[in-house]
Amino acid sequence: MSGLPGPSTPPSAMAPPRSPVHATARARLGAADPRQEGPTDLRLVPPALAAWVTAASMLDAVPEWVTRVAVGCLVAGVVLLLWRRCAGRRVAIAAVLLCVAAAAASAGLHGADLRRGPVPGLVREYATVTAEIEVTSDPRLTRPRVKGDHMAPASVLIGGEVRRVEETDGTTVATRTPVLVIVDVGSGRGSGRAGRVADGAGGRAERGDRGGGVDVGPGAAAWLRLLPSTRVRVSARLAPSMVEGDRVAGVARVSGRVGPEVVAEPSGVQRFAGRLRAGLRAATEPLPGDARALLPGLVVGDTSRITPELDEAFKATDLTHTLAVSGSNLTIILALLIGPPGLAQRVERKGLAPRLGIPLRTTAVLGGVLTLAFVVVCRPDPSVLRAAACGAVVLLALATGRRRSLIPALATAVLLLVLYDPWLARSYGFLLSVLATGALLTIGPHWSAALQRRRVPPRLAEALAAAGAAQAVCAPVVAVLSARVSLVAVPCNLLAEFAVAPATVLGFAALATAPVALPVAKVLAWCASWPAGWIADVARTGAALPGSGVDWPGSWGGAALLAVVTGVVVLAGRRLLRHPWWCGVCGLLLLLVVVQPPPLTRVVTGWPLPGWRFAVCDVGQGDATVLAAGDGTGVVVDAGPDPALVDRCLRTLGITRIPLVVLTHFHADHVAGLPGVLRGRAVGAIETTGFEEPVDQVEFVRREAARRHIPVTQAVAGEERRTGALAWQVMWPPPSSPPGVAGGPATPEPEGPNDASVTLLVRSGGLRFLLLGDLEPPAQQALLRSPAGASLGGVDVLKVAHHGSAYQDPELIRRVAPRLALISCGRDNPYGHPAPGTVAALRALGAVVLRTDEDGALAVAGTEEELRVVGG
Repeated sequence: MSGLPGPSTPPSAMAPPRSPVHATARARLGAADPRQEGPTDLRLVPPALAAWVTAASMLDAVPEWVTRVAVGCLVAGVVLLLWRRCAGRRVAIAAVLLCVAAAAASAGLHGADLRRGPVPGLVREYATVTAEIEVTSDPRLTRPRVKGDHMAPASVLIGGEVRRVEETDGTTVATRTPVLVIVDVGSGRGSGRAGRVADGAGGRAERGDRGGGVDVGPGAAAWLRLLPSTRVRVSARLAPSMVEGDRVAGVARVSGRVGPEVVAEPSGVQRFAGRLRAGLRAATEPLPGDARALLPGLVVGDTSRITPELDEAFKATDLTHTLAVSGSNLTIILALLIGPPGLAQRVERKGLAPRLGIPLRTTAVLGGVLTLAFVVVCRPDPSVLRAAACGAVVLLALATGRRRSLIPALATAVLLLVLYDPWLARSYGFLLSVLATGALLTIGPHWSAALQRRRVPPRLAEALAAAGAAQAVCAPVVAVLSARVSLVAVPCNLLAEFAVAPATVLGFAALATAPVALPVAKVLAWCASWPAGWIADVARTGAALPGSGVDWPGSWGGAALLAVVTGVVVLAGRRLLRHPWWCGVCGLLLLLVVVQPPPLTRVVTGWPLPGWRFAVCDVGQGDATVLAAGDGTGVVVDAGPDPALVDRCLRTLGITRIPLVVLTHFHADHVAGLPGVLRGRAVGAIETTGFEEPVDQVEFVRREAARRHIPVTQAVAGEERRTGALAWQVMWPPPSSPPGVAGGPATPEPEGPNDASVTLLVRSGGLRFLLLGDLEPPAQQALLRSPAGASLGGVDVLKVAHHGSAYQDPELIRRVAPRLALISCGRDNPYGHPAPGTVAALRALGAVVLRTDEDGALAVAGTEEELRVVGG
């Protein structure tokens, strides 16, 4: 385009002739104006949608149906094309039919991969086989989760294809069947919130910031070092996948005690990509915790350092698209080369390429190379593939001079990707990516123009319109996945958006520089840590707001309802924009709903109960209770299984100072939420039982305490304490004598952690509370026989032992005879807690029984004469 003459040059001097778009551009490098290219071309949208629906429905269809659909649509499409009077409408119908035929054929072939060869039969037999598997994805370490009273162990998950399998008769059969490889790491030491996390790219184990990983042995670390295209020989037990319609024929479970037996090294391209990713991890090693975890995810999709806490914060604020690499990353990088996305129709006017005098076609080739490298290094995730395909179409249009609206580019990208990989048609990530992009291209410009007509500054209008359009379109799908609607998504996205571009650009610069100049890469990574840390702070702050989201039905019916509600809100918003005062009032009301100032919340909801003495938090299947000890001060007894839930409960109660945290025993459903208790609060000490099992949870508690320099002590029967108007006595366990918690001939050796639970008798405001932890009948009977047993009668409030299980001592219930019995248990828990017999026994003694699975969080107030309780 550099040869294009100026405005004074006569048309006859133009050689060779240019298209009308270029001829009227009157610019050295050319330009394209959307108004010169006519209305948006939507002809590719119906074929793309038809191919999408067909691929999603045909992946698990029987071959006969696939053949009928493919052949029938192919014949019908060809007949329409060959018809003499083939008008434009018939051509459009023929295009849809041909795309349906192609999608059905592609989906049928990909679905057949799950049924072909010996692997599907071996999966149904749960056979143990020796196989050669080619790695097709980066290994990732799962987060150990609380399962009952223990931590389910972590595992390494690897996508792979079985290439060879040995039959029972010793013969080897070549095949190509996709499977999910699950490598058992071990016993789950480290609880998933502290410990060591293996480096999947660099191949070393390292200490995880803010409790980002789990302890893994050298065998598991070797599995995490595997790169895509590596072939390994394994002995695996095959089993069916637990998810119907999954893209794997089954699950191959492998022991992770020893490393993999590599039979073929990865390709050169993958080794190069692995070196780049390892270099980025090395460059980000010295960074602060959040930036260290987030930056590799932003740049190359490496989320192994992301802590569960940070992951939940991004989910709560709908910022997950920035948590890992996405199509926006490619857009930012291409924008450096060819110009800002907002000027896509005249991209040659901006960017580095025109400033350096690089011709259009060369720019397109460079963009294509950059796109291919981006996909290889970042891995072909749905969002990355969508962005790469769309970018390729735009680059092709740039090279040929046929630049039009990006809607055809998006439709072409969807069509090509669905035909190439029909499984994307069932991917929620792919769906959200396409919906967000479509919203930005269609709804966003109109909303931006409407805001600018009402005197909103252009840049702010564009940002508001983009965030609002993406949220409005994607929210129903997100609700299906999370059963929750974020109320802070738009402001959080606005606040984070301006930091994404510098973090991405600087991160990619560090990625490219690390293999040749690591010190320079560390400087670039340090510069990128500031915007990356800002994004993490926005996510944490938004998620910490009491009204950051509302629960929503997690079904497609709920999605439809949310779509209707969104439509009503949009229509109402159009009218409100004409009345600034009403906009201000609605904005203030939304702010109050999100922030929920404690005084206003207490007036509206009655929670927390004014003058409350004791609260049982709703933390699911676990225990977390709070004893009021003054303004903003409380003694916390147990932390529940989830840091987010207990943190939310303490925030609603207004607890900012905790003189003592009592952990009754070390089961995960009582201690795994400890980081949430300690988050942002002044904590004086942690007191625990002397029975230190299970060991992994003991280590977890001690690490969390050491990280914050909090002393850890042991509770012993007879200990008495007081803080303000709150006083308590430790009733159990008795003084320990190695190797367990034996307190003399009359005290039985505990059978496990439950029988060593710290039991407290609390006095507050004339009320007596008995907190039994998870004591079981042997320890309950020993408690009755102990000297402290005589003081157990006439208790006002009983926190029932072990979530109200059937395993209770009747004599203890009769001796205590509580007026109010509170049970902490999870909704629809698999253990049947609370047991009907236990509830009936308590009610037979005249106790009012309340439970968190039905009544939510519970707060108790009142005096000896009048007892009050309110559910939160």
